[in-house]
Parts: sequence; C-alpha cells; structure tokens
Amino acid sequence: MISVEDWAEIRRLHRAEQMPIRAIARHLSISKNTVKRALESDRAPVYQRPAKGSAVDAFEPQIRELLKATPTMPATVIAERIGWERGITVLKERVRELRPAYLPADPVGRTVYEPGELAQCDLWFPPVHIPVGYGQFGCPPVLVIVSGYSRVITARMLPTRQTGDLIAGHWRLLTGWGAVPRMLVWDNESGIGQGRLTTEFAAFAGLLAVKIHLCRPRDPEAKGLVERANGYLETSFVPGRTFTGPDDFNGQLQDWLKVANRRLHRRIQARPADRWEADRAGMLALPPIGPSQWYRFHTRLGRDHYIRVDLNDYSVHPRAIGRRIQVSSGRVITHGDTYRLLPVPAA
Repeated sequence: MISVEDWAEIRRLHRAEQMPIRAIARHLSISKNTVKRALESDRAPVYQRPAKGSAVDAFEPQIRELLKATPTMPATVIAERIGWERGITVLKERVRELRPAYLPADPVGRTVYEPGELAQCDLWFPPVHIPVGYGQFGCPPVLVIVSGYSRVITARMLPTRQTGDLIAGHWRLLTGWGAVPRMLVWDNESGIGQGRLTTEFAAFAGLLAVKIHLCRPRDPEAKGLVERANGYLETSFVPGRTFTGPDDFNGQLQDWLKVANRRLHRRIQARPADRWEADRAGMLALPPIGPSQWYRFHTRLGRDHYIRVDLNDYSVHPRAIGRRIQVSSGRVITHGDTYRLLPVPAA
C-alpha cells in the first residue's frame, strides 16, 4: 500500500502537471496499476502500521555536530566521520532534512509569480476579544490566504487551529474562489504539519491535487505576502471596529475584503481584482466532492484523564493515563456552526 504522501503526489502530477500514468509510474518507481488505483480513489489510503525507528537516530547528534561546524559537508564525508557502515541512501535523506537548519540565511530577493502558481497561507490572531457565547471572550484564529499572482486576499475566522477546522476553513475559502492554486505555502503550523504533513491534511492535499510547501523554521520571508496581509488586516481592518461574535467578525471582514481587493497594490502596480480572472484561469478546478467529515489526532492522556475536542472536555478511563491515545471526531466544525462553550461532561 502506498503512503498518503505518494497518493497525493500521484494525483497532483496527473491533474496539475498533466503527466501520463506511465510517466508517473516511472517517476515514482511504482507500478502503473498502483498509479491507476490511486487516481481512481477519491480517499486517501488508510495507514496500517506505525513507523519504526531508523538506524540513523543513534548517529543524529554526531551528524548535527558535524553540520554545525561545516554546514556544506557532503553526506559521504559525514558517513566516513561517524563510521557509518549501512546503506548511504537513508543517511543522505536524514542529512538532507537536517542541513537547512545550519545553512546561512538566503539573500533577499523579489519573486515573480505566474497565474495560478501558488497561494500563501497563515493564521492571524486579531488583537481583539471576540464574544464566543455564555459570557466568554476569546481570540479565535483567522485563516488568511493570499494568491501570489493577483495578491487577492481571502480570510475567515475559525473556531480553533486544529486540523479539522483548518481543512474546513481551506475548503470554505477555496470554494469561494471557485478554484485551487497549484501550490499552498504554509509554515510549520501544528495542524498542517511540522517537517511533514499530518495524515489528514496530506489526504486533503491529495483530494485537491495540490502541492503543500512547508517553509523552513524561522523563515518568515518565505511567505512574506501573507505576513504583510496580516499586518494590513491589523492596521486597516481592526481599528475602530467592534464585534458581537465570530459571525459578525466574518461578515464585516468579507465586506472589507471586497474593498481591499480593489485597491491599487503598490508592488504590482495593479488592482488585485483586475488580475484575478487571469489568476483563477491558471488554477486547478475544485474536486467534485468535499473533504471527509471526520478527523483524528493523537495525544498522551494526562493525569486528569480529560481530553479537549473543539471547546469540550471529555473524560477517558483512568487506566489510560500516561498512554498515547487516538482521538476521532465524527464531524468537522464548519463556519455555519455557532461558537459555544458547553459544560464539561461527567466522568
């Protein structure tokens, strides 16, 4: 069985890159029948067994010390220095993952994007207290997406930053666009993935047939478009406004974005709305079905034997204290739902 990442990459190559089945099989070193089965399935393959440890784990501290002293040291030289006697491929993959953290910062440059090429995504936490019901106030996250070519901004407040709400938020905003950029750029947000995508978001990427680029840690310049959009929202949308709740916040935000996307953008010397049709024409079509209405996550049960899902706490049998458990939720919170704080269920 192929991994969720391979399944997503097969669909991206076929839909976005127009690569034939034979070429995909040759590119990924898998059989044509495997490629055909992946293209016929609209759902990600089920993960069967947990990943095992790697033989490189014991050598990682030594590898880090060598890269800290010489970031450009080749993997073959590292293998010699640490006394590596196994296959070189697995060592090269680990060195490739670790090396970016020790390389010097890239020089600043301006990037030109093609229509439909990518969109940058981020979570913005507005500096306001939003009533969320039952006399409670909070600062829920706002999912912000900026298209690279047109600079069109779309955004919406979400209930939480958990994977299920992030998937629902992406689907809501991309459905509003009526198309999907060929690549989505994210930083290491826990609900999206840190180093690699979460299983649920990888399945969502496969459904959309898009590539998800995870930026390196501590590299805000990699998604400067959305970072500047967050600042624009904070200085131009929030001041002087009051909100009665998340729905009111989203309503005012959508009205404001209609005006903001018609302003003259200094960098591109054009109005984002005027470039939008060309931008959307270069994007992918939305899939005919939406994402699964469930999600799951793993956590270690604490001493109070309660876990939190959305805004509710649920008790688990005390026998599982200290163990790693999987939590499955039967539905995804959508934007039409109300934001509520419910009583904690009895143990």
